[in-house]
Amino acid sequence: MVLDKPIFEKHKAHFTKINEELASIFSSPVPLIEDIEKHVLLGHGKRLRPLFFILCCNLCNYQGKDLYRLSTVFEYVHTASLLHDDVIDNAEIRRKKGSTNHLWGNKTAILEGDYLYLKSSFIALDSNNLLFLKRLAEISIEMVEGQILELIQMDNWETTKERYMQIITAKTGSLISAACSCGAIISEVETEAEQALAKFGLKAGIAFQLIDDLLDYTSSEEMFGKHVGKDLEEGKITLPLIYTLPRLKITEKKRLEALFKDRRATEEDCRGIAELVRNSGAIDQTLDEARAYIDKAANCLISFPDSNAKRDLLELNQYIIERKY
Repeated sequence: MVLDKPIFEKHKAHFTKINEELASIFSSPVPLIEDIEKHVLLGHGKRLRPLFFILCCNLCNYQGKDLYRLSTVFEYVHTASLLHDDVIDNAEIRRKKGSTNHLWGNKTAILEGDYLYLKSSFIALDSNNLLFLKRLAEISIEMVEGQILELIQMDNWETTKERYMQIITAKTGSLISAACSCGAIISEVETEAEQALAKFGLKAGIAFQLIDDLLDYTSSEEMFGKHVGKDLEEGKITLPLIYTLPRLKITEKKRLEALFKDRRATEEDCRGIAELVRNSGAIDQTLDEARAYIDKAANCLISFPDSNAKRDLLELNQYIIERKY
């Protein structure tokens, strides 16, 4: 299932065409490349970014036959970033199955990620739209900047909320923002509409990552598709923990910090700190933050007249804080 059932059923036709386009582009003289593409692109991906692009195109009355082909650009960029993330994080599970680096090794995963980034650019060239290409290049740079910022903050238990927000804005918000703004760009609507959709996608993307980081403390591995609590084990200090740490005694904070920095934390330690986070009120605080961004995103669409596409975007926006994985 791509998304939770109500959303999946409503947009089933879109998802089917996105998947058909993804499958049709598997063409390389290197069999291993095709094998990995099928592994990482077919299955449990949410297709959230292509869907945002399609709905924004619908909102702007774009009728081009290349709609679904161009939508795959955002899935390719997203998947490429995940391949690189998994190498950095030494991840073993992705989308409820073995990660590429775990199955084929780090070198292969890095090269496949590079290949998908280049493939996204190749497909984007079909748009014959310089602004579309420029936006894609901009967000690719922003995403790498976000990844490097996150690397710098690894195991930094003094990470501030401001720095954390800077990271997730670049790593996650920028791509969803680009998917939405490119829907306006390809439709050749006025600049004000493009800017409104860029802001809409940015706010929705930030909310998406806030919920993702919340789920790392509250979901189950079977539901979430990756090891729950993995962020902290990898040294990632996310908002639920940032909100929790000031409520701990200094001695307890230092003890836990030493355990996780030295990679000596046991499963029991992970469960213990997850319990601390859940009991601290940090989950509700993070959820409130996400809701605030969802409201801000919705306000960005006020200038657009009522339409099925607008209602679909608002519904998808709301889904972000209701999802379970």
